[in-house]
Amino acid sequence: SGGSSSGSAVAVAAGLVGFALGTDTAGSGRVPAAFNHLVGFKPSKGRWSTRGLVPACRSLDCITVFTDALEDAALLDDVLAGFDPQDAWSRPRADIPLGGRRIGVPRRDQRQFFGDVEAEYLYERALAALAREHTLVEIDIAPLLEAARLLYGGPWVAERAAAILPLLERNPLAIDPVVREVIAPGSAMLATELWNGIYRLAELAREAEAMWGAVDALAFPTTGTSYRVAELREAPVALNSNLGFYTNFVNLLDMAAIAVSAGAKSNNTGFGITLIGPAHSDKALIALAGAYLTLAALPPLPPLDLGEHMDTVKLAVVGAHLEGMPLHWQLTSRGARSVGAATTAPNYRLYAMADTVPPKPALVHSEEGASIALEVYELDLASFGSFVAEVPPPLAIGTVTLADGSSVKGFVAEPRALTGAEDITHLGGWRAYIASR
Repeated sequence: SGGSSSGSAVAVAAGLVGFALGTDTAGSGRVPAAFNHLVGFKPSKGRWSTRGLVPACRSLDCITVFTDALEDAALLDDVLAGFDPQDAWSRPRADIPLGGRRIGVPRRDQRQFFGDVEAEYLYERALAALAREHTLVEIDIAPLLEAARLLYGGPWVAERAAAILPLLERNPLAIDPVVREVIAPGSAMLATELWNGIYRLAELAREAEAMWGAVDALAFPTTGTSYRVAELREAPVALNSNLGFYTNFVNLLDMAAIAVSAGAKSNNTGFGITLIGPAHSDKALIALAGAYLTLAALPPLPPLDLGEHMDTVKLAVVGAHLEGMPLHWQLTSRGARSVGAATTAPNYRLYAMADTVPPKPALVHSEEGASIALEVYELDLASFGSFVAEVPPPLAIGTVTLADGSSVKGFVAEPRALTGAEDITHLGGWRAYIASR
């Protein structure tokens, strides 16, 4: 769901609260917003007080907000922006305009979507919307990417280590092992490494300042892709680094940013763009975001799915895949677990198809039907996918309703399956038909 503040984003996306605060050092106030179809507003450093915040990098941390309406983000900024003399990092509120309608975008050869063609399409669509009223300017983002690498590959890891040094020294095993792997090297960094990093960041910041002479704001993908939890567990550092490709430089280079939706992928995960401007351009960025959302005219969000989800799929089989039948091995070879025998709801008909090897039935929904015996198996998602890929026409995998009213995936048939087929519904199932032969 997108980052260390993803719980806040999910709470808003689920409609539990009207808004939720987050934090953003590397992008955790923006990436969850993208994945959950939300607005994620990351103000300029020091615009909102960080007094009381548990720090990650005190010199970079920002309080952020997730909302489902741009107007709410603007309202919260009006309430929260202002100087706090008790916060050492607070700055007086300032609001500067964006100079014009020039929007910087990465050069095509520098755009990174990590093989995600859906994300690439949605980004191009967002740029096309912006281009109706703005001039898009391709820029060299190499200095921004170099600055981004300093956050986890440079001395700012030492600042993260400083935030938890007592725990790191006293009880390192209490820290999540992936987090510990990232942060622990910071405690051994030399002061010379830190100063060399500061010097290099200052040089990169000067290049970024010059960039604002060519463009007025940036429009980047919030992330180039998204991942399943299981994928992140396999390669947490590498894949989280991919998620920060377009976000990690923003605080280091003292910029403001607002993440907004740019549509949904086929699995309903959100994709977003982030509008980025120089420090104190917060109000102007919110206005720019409003103009973009008007131009984009995005379709309504997919309905919120509050159903329970598992990492496995239940599959009903009615014929050659039953235990002891010729194709049962296609289940056992995939590690399928037997859930048990069952019957369909009483509105199915069963046919023995003509000229199939081995013999196979066709299950067809019919209001003038009967209950048909079947077996239910459970497969992991990858095994289910490979199984479905091997199902030959005119059979297919659809949804079958069981006698208890629940639904599972199962074999169904195209109309052509009934050509020359024998209606064997009266036998109650495939085993009875095979026995009758």
